[in-house]
Amino acid sequence: MTVSRPEAPLADVRVVEIGHSVAAPFCGLILAGLGADVLKIEHPGKGDDARAWGPPFVDGSAAVFHALNRDKRSAAIDLKDPGQRAALRTLILEQADVVVQNMRPGNLARYGLDAASLRAEKPRLVYANLGAYGRRGPLAERPGYDPLMQAFGGVMSITGEDGREPVRVGPSLIDQGTGMWAALGIVAALRRRELTGEGCEVDTSLFETALGWVGIHAAVFAASGEVPRRLGSENQTIAPYKAFRAADDWLIIAAGNDGLFRKLAAVLGRPALADEPAFRTNPDRVAHRERLNALVAEIVAGQPRAHWIEVLEAAGIPCAPLQSIDQVSVHPQTRAVGMLQALPGEELKLMGLPIQFDGVRPPYRSAPPRLGEHTPDEVAQDAAK
Repeated sequence: MTVSRPEAPLADVRVVEIGHSVAAPFCGLILAGLGADVLKIEHPGKGDDARAWGPPFVDGSAAVFHALNRDKRSAAIDLKDPGQRAALRTLILEQADVVVQNMRPGNLARYGLDAASLRAEKPRLVYANLGAYGRRGPLAERPGYDPLMQAFGGVMSITGEDGREPVRVGPSLIDQGTGMWAALGIVAALRRRELTGEGCEVDTSLFETALGWVGIHAAVFAASGEVPRRLGSENQTIAPYKAFRAADDWLIIAAGNDGLFRKLAAVLGRPALADEPAFRTNPDRVAHRERLNALVAEIVAGQPRAHWIEVLEAAGIPCAPLQSIDQVSVHPQTRAVGMLQALPGEELKLMGLPIQFDGVRPPYRSAPPRLGEHTPDEVAQDAAK
């Protein structure tokens, strides 16, 4: 197979997304960004729940929806209507390479749109399920959302500051991570199909993704028997490695090894710290992190952030200012990597895929679709051209 545009490796792949909210749409967004033709199936009345997750709204749909659904088409289909359901089923069997779905367990099986029913007639189909708690087990039938899984999967137990109320990680990292795993599984399944001619059923879930993200902490617990706790901006196994407040604002200092700590001690004007028994090696520093962090914090507080960024960078010590979304959006580095993309004539810029092919980022091809903007017949006709 020859792909004329390296940044669109899935240009010959047709995807039907029967999904809502974040996880499945994020998977569809990745596939669409890689060139796939993605048809989003929505309820005729209200569409994807994310259309109403505002304000703010852009062209009638929430900004959240725009962030997750560019480069797709939308068909409004009532799955309870036999005729509309039959049209969708025909489209999948005749045209689709991939189905992505995150409906509640059992919903699509009632309509003959589950993996077993469709793959019985079309073995080449790649069918991806994005569940909540996984296919098996006592919670398999329960629904799930990102904050539930951040709590249940242990992420909240290691996020925030000790002794304070639980904190949710700002980005929907469980939903979006599940979408990423699904996309990776789909690409692998398509590769396998090239080799064998056979599709497969791909499964991932929010809970499994949460467990994957706490894998390092789980390994530390398994090895030590100590339950990881909330450490704010710190790292459990490295010190000093956290946010410090300068005279005017915050920055992160990440002295990730003994050599970097020696440099940091010199920059702080306390070179002898690197030779103290309590701070000589990383395990020593981790064991005495509270005392060490207090020493660093006191010194850093005496100068503005710009001073510390300058001297730390000059010494080769990893550091970064804490930026708000408005600041990072206009930073020269953000512009340089070209992550913010806009369609010609459109004011709203959206973050692109964080991947490039031969130095080219997959472009923003089309605005998020209006609800029901396309029909299965139109999609089938386009596919036949």
